[in-house]
Amino acid sequence: MSKIENLELLVVGGGPAGLSAALAAANYGIKVSLAEEREFLGGQLIKQTHRFFGSEKEYAGTRGIDILRKLIDEVNKNKNIEVLLSSRVLGIYEDNVVTILNDHKMKKYYPQSIIFATGASEKFLAFENNDLPGIFGAGAVQTLMNVYGVMPATNVLMIGSGNIGLIVSYQLLQAGVKVAAIVEAAPKIGGYSVHASKLRRLGVPILTSHTIKKAIGKEKVEGAVICELDNDWNEVKDTEQLIKCDAICLSVGLTPLVDLLKQRKVKTTYVSELGGYVPLRDENMETSIKNLFVAGDVSGIEEATAAMIEGQIAGLSVAKRIGKNNKKEIEKRIEEGKNELELLRSGPVGKKIRKGLSKLGLNHGKNYNENFSEEALDISHLMKTGVPSEENLKNKLPSEEKVFDKGPIAISECFQRFPCDPCVKSCPFNAISENGNINNIPYVDFEKCTGCGICVSKCPGLAMFVVHKNFSETTSVVIMPYEFLPRPHKGEIVKVFDREGKYLCDGKVIRILDGKFQDKTAAVSIEIPKRYYLQARNFKVEE
Repeated sequence: MSKIENLELLVVGGGPAGLSAALAAANYGIKVSLAEEREFLGGQLIKQTHRFFGSEKEYAGTRGIDILRKLIDEVNKNKNIEVLLSSRVLGIYEDNVVTILNDHKMKKYYPQSIIFATGASEKFLAFENNDLPGIFGAGAVQTLMNVYGVMPATNVLMIGSGNIGLIVSYQLLQAGVKVAAIVEAAPKIGGYSVHASKLRRLGVPILTSHTIKKAIGKEKVEGAVICELDNDWNEVKDTEQLIKCDAICLSVGLTPLVDLLKQRKVKTTYVSELGGYVPLRDENMETSIKNLFVAGDVSGIEEATAAMIEGQIAGLSVAKRIGKNNKKEIEKRIEEGKNELELLRSGPVGKKIRKGLSKLGLNHGKNYNENFSEEALDISHLMKTGVPSEENLKNKLPSEEKVFDKGPIAISECFQRFPCDPCVKSCPFNAISENGNINNIPYVDFEKCTGCGICVSKCPGLAMFVVHKNFSETTSVVIMPYEFLPRPHKGEIVKVFDREGKYLCDGKVIRILDGKFQDKTAAVSIEIPKRYYLQARNFKVEE
């Protein structure tokens, strides 16, 4: 055993919250040691190939892996941060001594402050044969595909329709894996509707009010039996159906990793809305133990954007506590972080988080704008099926048919309130607006819109299209986002589908924008028979 080494700040966990915490403190002169148990930094960001929602300030429109590169680059350039990779924190004791296993050696540290950003673990689900080979957690599937380039199966049944389940399903399709269906026990989809809609356009069924009963197979998964649930979550008789698949992916939630906090006797309490047992903490992320802070999923399950802001608040709080300068500037930045969190949590999708935080005695909802706490539209059909209702579509399309006669115009198919604004920020003509709040639904001003198509590639939810109804006497052109390989080529004939993934017609590729600006979300112009201009929303390239 080595001697005890004194530290100013120890950050435990090299994911988005831990990296943000380390940078926030180090930028104000605090000497930071960042301990990560794996041999690389990044946490869940390393798997996240999708674009983030939120505002521009919070990396909206940027892919998770690109956010990670920026954070790691900043960490590596910061002389105040020492990165300890392959360093597993094994214990924290009442005298605040921390033991870390590194390179087969046990080392002891005595930090003035600690920030725990240990993240979360996946929940499991009880059903018959749930120990068969071929049953994965969603995190494992993402790791196999996006970190190690391994295809986990050829035909996957996804259990759970939260954002992780929807995103991993989409990534499976990108990897060439069939997704047999997404099964959701709740009566409505758990994740963002834009994620669900793009899967429906790709032909993936989403079965709400359904659950898995058992896995089928002897040596490995060969299928699954699912059934329908009634309003009281009881099985509906004679609704069993066999789904053929060679893997079952469970995405049924996360639970905060609080083991080390409990070892240190940090006060915790069970809050179902935050994923399970969470530490009691104040709005500066400090726990019941002075100088011991938390950030990210360990303090309650939320999106990565919130984790990064919480990390910044925790790091700044430490800098304010033990630093010597810039106290007022740090206080101002802490308040800015809190305001950003309030904005992120203000909409209907933040209701669950607000309720959970109120159980911790935080905010009590008094700072949230109640005008944004409910949906602006009736999206019950959309949240049950992933397909917008006729009323939803009518709300976003031009009220007069003659508007289509002016030329190409952008159509937004984003109907749910959640914090996001890349479509607004990307429009060079200020033709897209959220009426001053990123929790509002974006609307297109058809008078200002030129149909340039920039928004098609910038929307993280792939919910922007451009329609040119009168491209010719008999044809229309629809510009659609496309994130699959192989890319189509100009002049190619492709299969065109509607919002439910049903075949409509053949279409001709007339233009492809797929450069650095589009950042892997190509904007593809497809010429189709005019009668389908309001229905055509996806296409497939024949391999």
